[in-house]
Amino acid sequence: MSDLIMLKLDASTSDFSQQLRQLLAWDETDDLDIQMRVSDIIANVRKNGDSAVIEYTNRFDHRQIAQATELEVSKDTLKSAWERLPVDQARALQTAADRVRAYAEHQKIQSWQYTEADGTVLGQKVTPLDRVGLYVPGGKAAYPSSVLMNAIPAKVAGVGELIMVVPMPQGEANELVLAAAFLAGVDRVFSIGGAQAVAALAYGTELIPSVAKIVGPGNIYVATAKKLVFGQVGIDMIAGPSEILVICDGKTNPDWIAMDLFSQAEHDENAQAILISDDGAFLQAVEQSINALLPTMERAEIIRSSLSTRGALIKVDSLSQAADVANIIAPEHLELSVAEPEALSAKIRHAGAIFMGRYTAEALGDYCAGPNHVLPTSSTARFSSPLGVYDFQKRSSIIYCSDVGADTLGKTASILARGESLTAHARSAEYRIK
Repeated sequence: MSDLIMLKLDASTSDFSQQLRQLLAWDETDDLDIQMRVSDIIANVRKNGDSAVIEYTNRFDHRQIAQATELEVSKDTLKSAWERLPVDQARALQTAADRVRAYAEHQKIQSWQYTEADGTVLGQKVTPLDRVGLYVPGGKAAYPSSVLMNAIPAKVAGVGELIMVVPMPQGEANELVLAAAFLAGVDRVFSIGGAQAVAALAYGTELIPSVAKIVGPGNIYVATAKKLVFGQVGIDMIAGPSEILVICDGKTNPDWIAMDLFSQAEHDENAQAILISDDGAFLQAVEQSINALLPTMERAEIIRSSLSTRGALIKVDSLSQAADVANIIAPEHLELSVAEPEALSAKIRHAGAIFMGRYTAEALGDYCAGPNHVLPTSSTARFSSPLGVYDFQKRSSIIYCSDVGADTLGKTASILARGESLTAHARSAEYRIK
């Protein structure tokens, strides 16, 4: 097998910015055909409820469901899945769940208020969402870690009811996914997937209750459905392909860095793995490691495709310049594999998660470090954040005027309202002026 040749860029060249833009371009053009099909599915589920969900489930998942109640997975089934797990898997899942929960506890936002001199009280009331839907991919692409990462923060936030949907092709359930649902405290589980599951969560059916927000990853049909139901419900994000950016000073074992790049490239052909270094010889050494290790990987062809089409090795003049490039990329995962990661981290403004030092593999964050692995992709870290407890809480403003406060604020409001020619606003405030 021929060696993999990765794209090589040099930040000192005049056309670097243009080359970087081309590298980062992710043309997930809205497919009108997919949009139309998804729109039809959503409309059918809205109109026909359970019967439409059963029809699509039987067709797409090759099931033979006759009654809607067959779609619900019992709590006993979830518990049995947990109890049947091998000891090492159960222990690992429990450890991950405990760590995710401990981290999430630190994220809770509390209500607050303060009283002004005239007795007026202002504040913020924080309340959890009533009901949340969690989409979990099914079949071979089964991720119990995603169940923990989505469900546990919702539970820590105090969400009243957590509804999970997971497709089960040919009726096959992934035991680890069901066990994770039990461990995370998911309230109800339905064996449905695709756009029809998103529609059912958004609008509700006779069996499946409607939710306030839908979270969790899925394929292009699921992502499109989430876009189309947004507004009826909230959504977490529209996730693009997985990404990793590694900044290294040339002192880390090149095999480690190569495998870190593989860890994201193995997700799919569109995943992106980039290495930045101020040491040109190290970039060459990592490329040699990539070619030496690639034949040993189970998903070698996917990794090869990802690295050859969307990967890159970038030479910079300094680590400070590396930070500048990283801020342009705004990656999902950023490893700072350098001697002084804290100092370099101070220069990072945009990243979903930052992995500090040579010993912090990104893979730890995917499973058990504690912080959430649901992260902004496609440079959206410029304006968005990891999934967390705050995504399952909402804030209401509190305004409680004393008679003195109503007099003082009423005069100000009256002037501003009349300036906008909104007389009823002004008079409403003026009635309370002494």
